[in-house]
Amino acid sequence: MSMHRHESGAQNVQSSVNMTSQKGKKQISVIIPVYNDAEVLPELHRRLRAVLDDLAVQSEIIFIDDGSTDKSVSVLLSLQISDPAIQVIELTRNFGQPNAISAGLGEARGDLIILMDSDLQDRPEDIPLLITAMERDKTQMAIARWSDRRDGGLKVWASQLFNKIANKITSIQVVPRTRVFRAMQREIVDELLKSAEKTATPLSLLCWMGFDYSVVDLVRDERFAGSSGYTFVKMLKLSLDRIFSYSLFPIRIASILGIILGFVSLFLAIYFTVQKLFLMKVVPGWTSIVVIMLFLLGMNFIFMGIIGEYLGRIYIETKDRPNYVIRKIYRGDHDD
Repeated sequence: MSMHRHESGAQNVQSSVNMTSQKGKKQISVIIPVYNDAEVLPELHRRLRAVLDDLAVQSEIIFIDDGSTDKSVSVLLSLQISDPAIQVIELTRNFGQPNAISAGLGEARGDLIILMDSDLQDRPEDIPLLITAMERDKTQMAIARWSDRRDGGLKVWASQLFNKIANKITSIQVVPRTRVFRAMQREIVDELLKSAEKTATPLSLLCWMGFDYSVVDLVRDERFAGSSGYTFVKMLKLSLDRIFSYSLFPIRIASILGIILGFVSLFLAIYFTVQKLFLMKVVPGWTSIVVIMLFLLGMNFIFMGIIGEYLGRIYIETKDRPNYVIRKIYRGDHDD
């Protein structure tokens, strides 16, 4: 299945959704992973509720608490009292944002699914822009692309570098400056839930599946409160997961380098043999030998590490261990 991208600026997108077409939809599900965001949740819900009310369609808001250590769950349950459309999924511990998203997708019942972060950098008021882009372009998904980023220079540079490398050597192409915020049709979620893969993130799988999508340029707000949980280490891990899950390039590079080093070693062996037997020259010192041995030893460890990454993923997949564990689901207007 081929993948086509339709790009648009936010200023060219209508600010309201075609309600005639939207009334035919049964429900919108908004999925929001939460981790220590108790300060943000009331304002997030207020703004999100206003947007969903303007759309005039049935909706549900699914919050997935990813092992928060603050009062996030208590805040969500208090909000649920006044808004029974809120569903709260409480995980037993912190499993990471990708797995929290998977938990939400598994419970979503809507015909249209919205994914967004909980820190209000994703603006609820932009949801109609994503939906309108899907309708206009007749695509199955619309993804927000940030027209600006206020992160630190090193973080931005590292993110861009990882994305370029991953796009070059994997079978999937991720649009630069995109994250979680997107709208997608039910058929995409149904296909995604069929995947039993443990080591791939849902966002990477969405790219791999190849459905048509639109790209909408939006401005990303500052965090409403708190600090970002996306550290450099987490970004590196996600990038490596994407590379090792969708590409054999690293192990092929290891094989090619192994062949090259083999020829270099053979050439040096012939060269030193000729020096010894015919020119009666003895190689002075052991510096060159030590350097070569250390180099080959280092390359050997790199190759073993690459092979270990693939074997480790096979090991994880064969154990069939769940990516997350749900402690409890607090349902609002749905039956238990």
